[in-house]
Amino acid sequence: MEKSYSYPIDLEWSREDMVRVIDLWRAVELAYETGIDRELFLKKYQAFKQVIPAIGEEKKWGREFQQLSSYSLYKVVQEAKTSTKKNIHM
Repeated sequence: MEKSYSYPIDLEWSREDMVRVIDLWRAVELAYETGIDRELFLKKYQAFKQVIPAIGEEKKWGREFQQLSSYSLYKVVQEAKTSTKKNIHM
């Protein structure tokens, strides 16, 4: 699927932080489009949390990403945390 939106990022973040956040957005896309290894997703989520540790900020960025892509960060995170399956596919 060709994506027709830009990833939400803060231009004041370091390049490394931008990469961590974009990696998570890609992981959320994969969870919806083809599936992703649950452990890999959780690692990417932990890296994201180093950039955005506050739950309020996470919700804000997650809502922005969902408005752009229609994919829910919250739903994928919940699935990853509660599932015992090796792969997540929304």
